[in-house]
This record gives sequence, C-alpha cells and structure tokens, in this order.
Amino acid sequence: MTPLPAEGTAAGPTDGRHADIGTRDPHPWDTPAGASAAAGVAWIAVLSLSAVPAISSQELFGAIPPWLLPAQIGIVLALLTAALIVRGLRRLWRYSLIAGALILLPAAGRLFSFDLPALQSMLGSTPFDTRMQAEQTGRFAVTLGMIVVLLAIGLRPTDFFLTPGRLTAPIRPVPMLGFPKPDSWRRFGLIWGFGVASALAIAQFLVMRPELSSLPSLLPMAPSILIYAALNAFNEEMTYRAPMLATLEPAVGGRHALWLAAVYFGVAHYFGIPGGLLGATLSIFMGWLLSKAMLETRGLFWAWWIHFLSDVVIFSFIALTLIG
Repeated sequence: MTPLPAEGTAAGPTDGRHADIGTRDPHPWDTPAGASAAAGVAWIAVLSLSAVPAISSQELFGAIPPWLLPAQIGIVLALLTAALIVRGLRRLWRYSLIAGALILLPAAGRLFSFDLPALQSMLGSTPFDTRMQAEQTGRFAVTLGMIVVLLAIGLRPTDFFLTPGRLTAPIRPVPMLGFPKPDSWRRFGLIWGFGVASALAIAQFLVMRPELSSLPSLLPMAPSILIYAALNAFNEEMTYRAPMLATLEPAVGGRHALWLAAVYFGVAHYFGIPGGLLGATLSIFMGWLLSKAMLETRGLFWAWWIHFLSDVVIFSFIALTLIG
C-alpha cells in the first residue's frame, strides 16, 4: 500500500487514488492548475451563503434582517452568471446550482406541514416523537429534493457519495490526532466515532446536570431516538455535505472542498445544539472529520456512522429535557 501524505502535505493531481467523479480528470487534493481564482470565489460564496451573515446580524443588531434570504439568492444568481461567462470560473457552475438548492429547498420545505400523527403513533407517540417527527420528515423531503438536483446536473449516485464507500480505505495521516500513518478507516472511524460521541455525552451531562433517576425514562423513547438520529445523520450528510464535496472537489481540489464543507456545516450550528461560538467551533471540527471520511472512502458510511453516534447523544439529552 502506498502511504498517503499527511494532512497539509501535497498530493499530486494524478496520483491515481481518487476515483473519477463526474469528469474524466482525477480529483486532486491540491488546487488544480488554473483554479486559484475559482477557489477564492468559492470561499467568498460559501461564507456569504453560510450562517455567517445571520450570526453577524444577530450579534451586532439583535435580529436577522428579512432581506438576507433574497440577498443570498442574488449572490447565487451572480455566481451562476459568473460561472457561465467567465472562463476561469466555469468549473463552479455545478456548485452554484447546488448553492441555490441549499437555500431554496429548505425554504420551500417550510411552506408545508409534515406533521403526521399516524407516524408518531407508530413510534409510540412519546414527547420526543411529537418534537422530532415533522422536523425530520421535512428534512427528508429536502434531502430527496437535493438528490433529484444532483442527478439533474449530471452526477451519478456514486459521484455524490450515495454509496457505502471503501470501509477499510486508508486515512490521510493526521499526526496531531495520533495517526501518523495511513491507518484503515475501520480503526480510525470506530475510535473517533465513539470518542466524539463520548466527549459530547460528558460535555452535555456537565452542562445539563440531569437527574440520574430520570435516565430510565429514556427507554420508551429509545427506538425513536435511534430512528431519528439515523435519519437526521443521513439527511444532513446528503443535503449539506455530499453535494458540496461532489461539486467543489473537482473544481477547487479536495483540501479546499473539505474545509469549505466543514465551515459551512459548522457555522450553521451556532444556532443549534450545542450552540454559540464553542458549538460552532466544535461543529467545524466535526464537519472536517466527516468530510474527510467521505472524501477518503468515496462513500457515505463512515461519515453517517460518526454523525449518527453523535446525534444519538444529542437526541437523548433533548429527550431528557422534554420529560424533565
């Protein structure tokens, strides 16, 4: 097995380790020749279309302006126009359409009610079912819409990682995390999957301080917690990560694509659980880890698995607050 270079070191665009994804050219880790301008524009676009403007407005003025969504749609249209007419930016045309879908599909989903009491009753009609069913069903509808968009722009399911991938693929070494050699993703994924979930459980417990006597009350909700955690992990991976990686990696290289997807995913959790600056920072790391899994295994499984374990922890604490 040829060792992979560590994170931050170069991997040539023709090293043959990346499968053909939607084009005849291999997908480089470094920025492809002639793509520097596209990479810079991609960073500006992703930051502008992420939660960064909303966070800034909330912190500076105490509210998110109603014109933010139209402004971001305008940015998408400007990006698409530039990608169609500027030679150096043509490689971003697929991403521009995905960026539009990332804004419009969730907005369209909010126009419909996905509250399905019959489905809630099938899962036990617990307070957690009432809290999660409509939200997760709506997100699944958005995910299906995103898959349709990806197919419509000429990508195959394997192009956007809708496949388990190579479960034992070698990792790109990360000495700072204790992996100086190209270990198997089976080892890396298991260690970091359970490690992240355990750290998250400890942190949530210290913050919330739930009564230990309340833990048995989670048992009736356990099936719903597992089902919705699995669904949420799939929804977020196939809506917010796979489309960005599939369209940005061929355009600007794996390193830029990984960090662009990680930042976009992470800053969105400023308003989530855990939230705030710390929550966003930790979520950027999580986004980096999950993007790394998807790119290096060329599939969904390890990204979904690590995400799923963390969501089980988060959803369990949400359930505790509902019964508290």
